[in-house]
Amino acid sequence: MQLLDISYSLDTIDVAAGRFWEVAKDFRIITFSGDLGAGKTTFISSLCNHLHVEDAVSSPTFALINQYGFAADGGEDVIFHLDWYRLRDTSEAINAGMEDCLDQARAGAAYCFVEWPEKAQDLLRSPYLAVFISTTGPEDRSMIVNQV
Repeated sequence: MQLLDISYSLDTIDVAAGRFWEVAKDFRIITFSGDLGAGKTTFISSLCNHLHVEDAVSSPTFALINQYGFAADGGEDVIFHLDWYRLRDTSEAINAGMEDCLDQARAGAAYCFVEWPEKAQDLLRSPYLAVFISTTGPEDRSMIVNQV
C-alpha cells in the first residue's frame, strides 16, 4: 500500500525528511532502495538530522552496521543503519548480526534503516516500510514509500 509519493531536491531534503517521518515513525524497520548514487545515505543522514541524532551519520558500506542514539518520547532510542550492498546472501547477513538488529526493531527496542534490502530480502517480514528513491535530475529525487 502506497503511503507517500514526494519529490525533493538537496535544498528541500530536510522538509522531505520531516514529511517522511510523519508517515514512517510508527514503523521500526524501513528499507531504502534505489540505484547507486540515488541518495539513500544522504536521505538517511537528513532523516537522522531531523531526529536530532548527535552521532556522525555516514554510510556503513564497509562496517555494515552503524548505530546512532537519539532522544525519543522522553527516553533514548537507537537506530541501526544497515548497508547490505556488500552482502552475498542471507546467511552472510545473519553472520554479520543483521538478524539481531532486526529482532530488536521488531521488539520495539530500535529502528532499522536498511540500504540495499534486496541482498537479504528473506530477513524482512511484514510490517515494514519500503522506500524507493529515484534520480530525476542532478539534485532532484523522487521517493515512493510503501507499507509492506
